[in-house]
Amino acid sequence: MPERAATHGDTVTCPAYNAINLLQEKWVLHIVRSLLEGPRGFNELSRAIGGCNTATLAQRLDRLETLRIIKKTVCSVMPPKTSYELTPVGVELESVVQAIDRWARKHLAPEPGPRARHAGVRAGS
Repeated sequence: MPERAATHGDTVTCPAYNAINLLQEKWVLHIVRSLLEGPRGFNELSRAIGGCNTATLAQRLDRLETLRIIKKTVCSVMPPKTSYELTPVGVELESVVQAIDRWARKHLAPEPGPRARHAGVRAGS
C-alpha cells in the first residue's frame, strides 16, 4: 500500500513535518552547508556561518549530533580541540542544500548593494 501524504492531524508523526521542523531552525542549514566543505573546529565553523552566537551554535551542534547528522570529535591535546563533521546521514542533506541553492539562484535575485542602488538613481536622473 503506498504511503499517503500526512493530513493536518498527522503532522506530529509525519517524517517530512519533522524534517522541516529541524531544517527550519535558524542556523541548521548554514551549519550543514559549511560542513559539506569538510570538518571544522567550533571557532572555524562559527566564523564560516557568521552571526550566530556561540550558545546557539553549541545548542544546534548538540541537537545535530543527537540526531546523528554530525559527528563531534574531541582531541585530547592542550588545549582540547573539537572538530565537527557530517555523518553519512548528514551528507545526504547535500542534495537538499543544492536544491535550495538552485531555487534561490533562479528565483531570488541578489539585492543590489548601496552603491548599485545609488548609481542607478543617478543614471536615471
